[in-house]
Amino acid sequence: MVARMTIPTRLVLEAMLAEPEREHFGRRIGEAAGLPSGTVHPILARLERAGWLTSRWEDVDPTAEGRPRRRYYRLTPDGLGRARAAAERARRPAVAWGGAS
Repeated sequence: MVARMTIPTRLVLEAMLAEPEREHFGRRIGEAAGLPSGTVHPILARLERAGWLTSRWEDVDPTAEGRPRRRYYRLTPDGLGRARAAAERARRPAVAWGGAS
């Protein structure tokens, strides 16, 4: 389980939820979420350790492609449900507590 849902984590999940059936690679997730790679990749690693994502390295020759291999991420069935629930919670208005000023 992801201990806390930070705004960057929510943005990463929302980017993946835009097309939940697809595999996504880090740079594309970062672009969709508006976050730098140094923020996105630790989030992806944490979500994978928590079981929300699976990943795989693409099977290409980096020299032939003219770029490094990409690591693709996909929401697991459990992760998909948890991501949708987290997105729903984030859309709910906060309840104000406390008295009048």
